[in-house]
Amino acid sequence: MNELEVASRAVQVLWIAFAASAVFGAVAQKSNFCTMGAISDAVLMGDYTRARQWACAAAVACIGFGALVGVGWIDPSKTLYASPRLLWLSAALGGIAFGFGMVLASGCGSKTLVRLGAGNLKSLVVLLVMGVSAFATLKGVSAVIRVGSVDKVAIDLGTSSSAFSGMVAAGLSSGVVYPGLSLVLAVAVWVWCFSSREFRKPLNWLAGFAIGALVALMWWVSGRVGFVSEHPVTLEAAYLTTASGRMEAMSFVAPVSASLDWLMFFSDKSKVITLGVASVFGVLLGSFVTAVASKSFRWEGFRGAQDTALHIVGATLMGVGGVTAMGCTVGQGLSGISTLSWMSMVAVLGIVAGGVLGVKFQAWLLERSI
Repeated sequence: MNELEVASRAVQVLWIAFAASAVFGAVAQKSNFCTMGAISDAVLMGDYTRARQWACAAAVACIGFGALVGVGWIDPSKTLYASPRLLWLSAALGGIAFGFGMVLASGCGSKTLVRLGAGNLKSLVVLLVMGVSAFATLKGVSAVIRVGSVDKVAIDLGTSSSAFSGMVAAGLSSGVVYPGLSLVLAVAVWVWCFSSREFRKPLNWLAGFAIGALVALMWWVSGRVGFVSEHPVTLEAAYLTTASGRMEAMSFVAPVSASLDWLMFFSDKSKVITLGVASVFGVLLGSFVTAVASKSFRWEGFRGAQDTALHIVGATLMGVGGVTAMGCTVGQGLSGISTLSWMSMVAVLGIVAGGVLGVKFQAWLLERSI
């Protein structure tokens, strides 16, 4: 494959990622898919319908990832989450910070993009603050603190940080382990999901299946379509358009900071559109088109100083926490979980714990104002 063919393949990857993310934005807008909302519904009303949406999506993404490994289309050891070092403290504390922040900011990274697409100007402020704080945690002052503190606490597993790879290391075939374990776990999750009459309404389960399938599609795009066994420049294997140089799926914290970086330094030819950046703009477009078509688009701003302050603090926590935990409710909660990464599991538990604390904090604030 020559350089021209590689460039053409990269463009193809970006367009597919953009289109898939636009569908994600449309589905999330139409179905009100939201992890923060799922936690809030469960804590305040005992309603697990949106939690089942998320669980269904995670199960579908897991099956998709397992199937792609099973047929030999992707290498599970080359994902962003396949590290032998389990940064459990980073995942836990980062997840808690992100979960608490997303409640203050009225939604996680993906939900913020969806809300902005529907005319919510508060979400624009959240995205800007989250993007800047994420960038600082990747390369700035908070990055120095992160690397010098929580990232030093790790467990060396000796192999990829995944329940899948642990079984493969025990001598089982990856072609059987990945699809087999994925199917068993997915069926168990679906039994729980469909045990609810409310979840059995078409919009709920269709949203779960659609979003999970889109995450799996992104694994195929980055790991199959975007994979070059020998790049003509480096003569090494490469995953085209990914920021990490490894296989990636959907995530919405670091990609937001990368999007701001690309926009601000647009004339700098070293700044290129990555798969994550294409995903950010895709979600925005999908949400916007759906909101306009359904006549739900409307401008919305802050209610006052306290509302503004809470959103800014929440956005900062999401940026710092999302990078520290290596992902958000989509990046770790769906993409990472689909690989059965131990770090993703810790991060998701942290996000849920932080979300519960955030909901209780918001309820306390409301009681004080009455």
